[in-house]
Amino acid sequence: MDTGGFVDEKSENRLYVGNLDLRINEAALIKMFSPYGKIISEDFLWHTRGPKKGEPRGYAFIQYSHKEEAELAKEKMHGRLACGRPLVVRLASEKHLEDISHDHSKRSLPEANRTRFVNGSSSGQMSRGEKVAAIKNKLKSLDEDEKRDPKKQKR
Repeated sequence: MDTGGFVDEKSENRLYVGNLDLRINEAALIKMFSPYGKIISEDFLWHTRGPKKGEPRGYAFIQYSHKEEAELAKEKMHGRLACGRPLVVRLASEKHLEDISHDHSKRSLPEANRTRFVNGSSSGQMSRGEKVAAIKNKLKSLDEDEKRDPKKQKR
């Protein structure tokens, strides 16, 4: 797969660590990952605004001095329970490649589903036009029910 030159040497020794419990702090994260090699940087992400401002986002990035150290940490730590939650550990470049593959899978959806996905309907939300159409259909079915059974008239 062509990555468009996005994968560089740094991302080969940089790990994405996800599904972090909110009780895990930077020190605990470094302590968990330091047995596998020399950590040269750690980016623990925090919410910067909104109601969760100052709280951890639930993921971080750890960079080792060598690619082999990062791969060993990934192998040993992926799926390991931390505060009752299985850690998701990937090379940062794999996270990027996964995002690219998800983009391609969105394009292969049928047109109707793609439109619904883009409009956010997959999360239960409907566009204004879809809401209007649903209301019209509901009114039409109520009207038809009323014509079939006059006892179901409005009160």
